[in-house]
Amino acid sequence: TNCLTMTWRLFKSLSEEQQRYEKQLIFEHPAFGKLCQQLLRDARRMTRGDLVFSLHAVVHLGVPQNTLLVQTLVRVCQERLNQLDNRCISVLATTLAGMDKDKNVSALQAGLQLLVEQRISSIRDIFILQNLMKCLGKDAPVFLKKKLEMAVLREIDGLTFPNALRMFLALAAMNYCSLPILNACSKKIQENVQDAPFRQLILILEACHALQYRNVKLFSALADYVNSTAYLWDKRQIILFLSACETHGFQPRELLDIFTAKVIEDPEFLNLKNLLIVLRVCSRLNYVPTVQKHQFFEILHSCLNKCLPQISNTELLKAVYSLGILGYLPHYALDVLLQKDSKDKLILSDDLKEQNSMMLHCVKTCMELDSPSFTKPEFVLTENLSSLVSLNLRKAQEALTELLGDKNMFRQNVRLPYKYHIDFEITMDSDRKKVLPVTAADDHPDSHVQRLAFLFAPMSAFCLGTTHPQGRLAMKKRHLNKLGYHVILIQNKKFQEMTNEDAVEFLKRKIYSEDAFSFPEATVQDNN
Repeated sequence: TNCLTMTWRLFKSLSEEQQRYEKQLIFEHPAFGKLCQQLLRDARRMTRGDLVFSLHAVVHLGVPQNTLLVQTLVRVCQERLNQLDNRCISVLATTLAGMDKDKNVSALQAGLQLLVEQRISSIRDIFILQNLMKCLGKDAPVFLKKKLEMAVLREIDGLTFPNALRMFLALAAMNYCSLPILNACSKKIQENVQDAPFRQLILILEACHALQYRNVKLFSALADYVNSTAYLWDKRQIILFLSACETHGFQPRELLDIFTAKVIEDPEFLNLKNLLIVLRVCSRLNYVPTVQKHQFFEILHSCLNKCLPQISNTELLKAVYSLGILGYLPHYALDVLLQKDSKDKLILSDDLKEQNSMMLHCVKTCMELDSPSFTKPEFVLTENLSSLVSLNLRKAQEALTELLGDKNMFRQNVRLPYKYHIDFEITMDSDRKKVLPVTAADDHPDSHVQRLAFLFAPMSAFCLGTTHPQGRLAMKKRHLNKLGYHVILIQNKKFQEMTNEDAVEFLKRKIYSEDAFSFPEATVQDNN
């Protein structure tokens, strides 16, 4: 056991390439075969500690799971399960977490689960509890997950930084979002973020995504750390971090600015894979650089053109769609895309057909509305879809009615060209002093009135923790501006939390404020 364990400890400290080479040497060494034979003969006479550590070592050294040696060790562990102490249970749980499910492994895992249920009140070590959580996984019954949660919370005051990092992964493995544990771990990580290896930062963000746990303070602390040490990281590492942030809808603005400067300084590292990630991140998070924005997008455009011979139809559509969301039209790539569309090469399997159709519609809308030749129409053809509003807009409807005095002073559920839809529309005179009735508004050309479009959007349509709209919503706002509307974006969740009086006052400020009529658009469309 000592020989195998020492071999494993030396082996795991090597790089992946070295591990492949050393593994072959280990397996071909004549002494290794003899050692395995001796282990097979002595398995039932070993101490409990030697038994579980031997199984742990051979599994992690890569001995195939279907061999007689591994299966025998698993069966002996099953026979002697009740003899294992808490430390042995922890080692066994770690081993099983990395094994494929088969008849013997599943039986041992089921027995371990029963044993944990009996002993959980006696386990005081957070490290052992984490290993059990990883082993039992998402298939553990809810009552056992709650028992494990309570056991961890009993010892939470002794939480160390390494344990806080591992706890995120343990909860993700169990698919159990315990807010008290996650909040405690987040606080510990924020205090010691400078000690976290880069790979751990990515794993934390991935675990948060799996658990649907969004903590703005935690994400900001991670982003600030990467931002302050950006000179240490490779550009590909920063791309990985930005991609992980994008899955949460979190925009680390300063880090994006630093990354933009790195791209402008050295665009050669942008291969197709990296380019597609950068485009996805920028479009989803609605990021346009504050400086050198034209140069940045020209580099992305140039890289896209270089990749055209090797890019797939779907990847091309996604790339053009991402640039279109940001208001940039890559003309050559657009021509190639439209040629493929005319030959029906963009029609894929049913699971992608709807998504591709949506992206293609957006691209064609951007081509028309973001074109320099587009002029605001005198009249915009609109249609009222229904006099009824959804439940989550009922409060807004009542507040507008109270504020304006009559339902005839605004329109609801309005459909516009290009498949756009607005929740409520208000028309005001050209001096922005009074709201016009719906019937009177129809008698005036758009040049003589001001049209307000209210969009009550979910929190998920904004970058996390901000009022900065994400890409799709920002594009819709930009296009409605082009059609002559002054767009007022409202986070519906926060609006619902207001009292009725506050809701009326809030809408009053939005309608009559000068800010409602400004056009603060961060796009690159003037570059076209």
